[in-house]
Amino acid sequence: MNRRRAELPWPAAVDVVARESDGWVPVPFHSFVLKVHSRCDLACQYCYMYRSHDSTWRAQPRTMEPDIVDRTAARIAEHLAAHDIHEAGVVLHGGEPLLAGEAALARTATALRAAVGSGTRLHLALQSNGARLTESWLDLLGEHGIRISVSLDGDRAANDRHRRTASGRGSHDRVAAAVRTLADGPHHALFAGLLCTVDLRNDPVRCYEHLLTYRPPMVDFLLPLGNWHTPPPGLHSGRIGTPYADWLWRVFHRWYGAPSRETRVRLLEDLMILLLGGAPETEALGLRPVRYAVVETDGSLSQDDTLRTAYTGAARTGLHVRRHSFDMLLRHPGVAARQWGVAALCETCLDCVLHPVCGGGHYVNRYRPASGFANPSVYCADLAALILRVRGRLTADIEGLRAAR
Repeated sequence: MNRRRAELPWPAAVDVVARESDGWVPVPFHSFVLKVHSRCDLACQYCYMYRSHDSTWRAQPRTMEPDIVDRTAARIAEHLAAHDIHEAGVVLHGGEPLLAGEAALARTATALRAAVGSGTRLHLALQSNGARLTESWLDLLGEHGIRISVSLDGDRAANDRHRRTASGRGSHDRVAAAVRTLADGPHHALFAGLLCTVDLRNDPVRCYEHLLTYRPPMVDFLLPLGNWHTPPPGLHSGRIGTPYADWLWRVFHRWYGAPSRETRVRLLEDLMILLLGGAPETEALGLRPVRYAVVETDGSLSQDDTLRTAYTGAARTGLHVRRHSFDMLLRHPGVAARQWGVAALCETCLDCVLHPVCGGGHYVNRYRPASGFANPSVYCADLAALILRVRGRLTADIEGLRAAR
């Protein structure tokens, strides 16, 4: 394999494609992200879509037109059939997908299920900021079997520090009311979970316990997106300590030490699974190949939107759903690099005994202008500290069980 490919940021238009003759066999997609609406009704301060280096979203149509929806559905069905995949997922995303309107989302769900047919189990989900979530919306989502995840960063003070409207008004009260309607009403089965971006200024245990009040089936703590060129808050050059590991360790201690299971915490669960020899489906940790594709509102086939935080055009592939299959996207070098696993890691990561667990960290967090993505994660020290602490706790518990026999 040509290792040099993993060391360069890929431009928006590329002529080279990854070839199976390089020793790599692509792993087909089983998840698809549809950008059904490209605008948002919040103006979150840390938003990777609208407040990063890349502003190409301005050229995107606001909504995905019906012909693009139909062509995308057909391409998904084509890909699944070609690879004999009978279970897949589609996430309706944005921007804020609820801005597309009830009729458009209902039509999209119907088109997707019709295209893949009854022989494929299709899991539909929607990622929302929750500000527009109403009983009417929940009725429609329930009718089409669409589960929903909502972004919420904690209590009012924690959430409204960043998650505000364009006029500066906080979003917590409106979103919290919507999540309680989802959690406590007849549509609780649609509740997929809460997404919470870590803010070092928030008390981690208080944040976690506030999220628990909504009885979420899962909480996903997200590290702020950043890289070596634009570091996340608290990770300036010359920093001392591991603030994100410290924050997440306090959540782990509270979550893992609870007398009974209160909810899933995906990041921490995945870390434990990896330490115990398993292989969770995650990009944030481990070395599993990336298996999801993104379709923009105009039908462009894209890489993960988080790459927008690296440089302008980082997520572009030059491919379009009208002209190109998802198999073509698989062979795009930027996508291929995220399927190569250990072969895509830099020498520093390869020399580290923890790389089978951290996997070099999230791909986007590795970016440095001079060397592309061939670097350790900007969260390297924090990931190492968290892994070692959790490993120590698990080891102590396992040894305790053995001694008790």
